[in-house]
Amino acid sequence: MAAEHQVEEPRALQRAGRPAPAWWSHPGGPEAQCGPIFGGSAGPGDGGPACRDENGGQDAKRRSRRGTCHDDAAAFRRRPRPAPALGSPRGLLVIAFVVLVASLLGGGLGVAIEGAAEGGRLTLHQSSGATNEPAGRTAQVLHAVLPGVVYLQVDAGGQRSTGTGILLDANGHILTNNHVVAPEGTVGTVTVTFSTGQRHPAAIIGRDAGSDLAVLRVSGVSGLTPATFGDSDNVQVGEPVMAIGAPYGLRGTVTSGIVSAVDRPIVSGSLDSPAGHSYLDALQTDAPINPGNSGGPLLDASGTVIGINTVIRSSDPDSSDPYGSDSTSGSIGLGFAIPIDQATQVAAQLIGSGRSTPPNIGVTLDRGFDGGAKVTEVRAHGSKLRVGDVITAADGVAVTDADDLIALIRGRKPTGTTVLTVLRDGASLRIQAKLSSGPTDTTSTQA
Repeated sequence: MAAEHQVEEPRALQRAGRPAPAWWSHPGGPEAQCGPIFGGSAGPGDGGPACRDENGGQDAKRRSRRGTCHDDAAAFRRRPRPAPALGSPRGLLVIAFVVLVASLLGGGLGVAIEGAAEGGRLTLHQSSGATNEPAGRTAQVLHAVLPGVVYLQVDAGGQRSTGTGILLDANGHILTNNHVVAPEGTVGTVTVTFSTGQRHPAAIIGRDAGSDLAVLRVSGVSGLTPATFGDSDNVQVGEPVMAIGAPYGLRGTVTSGIVSAVDRPIVSGSLDSPAGHSYLDALQTDAPINPGNSGGPLLDASGTVIGINTVIRSSDPDSSDPYGSDSTSGSIGLGFAIPIDQATQVAAQLIGSGRSTPPNIGVTLDRGFDGGAKVTEVRAHGSKLRVGDVITAADGVAVTDADDLIALIRGRKPTGTTVLTVLRDGASLRIQAKLSSGPTDTTSTQA
């Protein structure tokens, strides 16, 4: 294996629980005392010139943003999320806030999902399609959604922090961020507060620093209402979204915005950080996300979860506050969420074995190379990639360095494929690479 170059941590995202580089922070935050929450039911380019493939032929148009679609791992069975309700207004430039929220967030209440986790397997059952609802039904959507959102208090190393989580199933499994439950890499004691105000202790089932996800479980609690899950692979830029969380401890806070971008490769933390190094193929949103929103849902207009709110960009270029909770930090309209397809895939692995094995294409990359992801070793048998290849795009999304490619690959399905744009000997090629799921050294540049 070729030697890897050690470089300074990119000025990207701030890892919770430790000083971090400029402007980025996890939206976790200090504890604030709040009363019970309202509502809820009972229970706690592909731009650029055409490229030839490795055989000299013209590459076929890819079938989806994330490559060829395959049936997900047996852990999840889902259907594509329903299309937005007809008549949802778009392109409005100036409109009163109430009308804007009512019209954009109106529409069909999403499909119902029941969850069951048995024998280490999490199965999500989804009904067939949504019904059209008149505009102005935001309150009804939230009434159905809020019982599936929980709020976390974490005591670790003498410090207390807060975050948010999502009920995966009626058996008490909860999905949240790893940096919420293990700030500074130290696992904390977690207390869950439900939308009714009831509080219960939670056990950590598994956590994965590489994806910044963790699964908890509360036992002996009945009447739980799981969240409804959408299909993040079909999310479109410009569609309306809502975020729910506990910014600065204010549980049950709802904010709204739009999807600003998709397939945004984000790297959080550093290789030597005790809290770990995370690669996110993120959804970007301008919905206000603040300290305490970490682990909470990003919802589409019908109330289905399309992402897990994880990281924000802070306005303070010199901030070392791990939660962005000082007076100069907080939302500036740049928030990032883990797509729910990736999140539920990791959750199923954590419930089944307590650990996650991310998708990979079986190569090692040169961390010190700019202008693409340079291959230094090919580990996968039968791979069409070669040592020295420079990967400049994955499924049409530009790749500027090794971290970009790793983040994009981690967001794909482990049984699918990805179309790579590769520079080899001065020529541009299109190569279809098979994705597999297996042990990957998250402290190196393996993809």
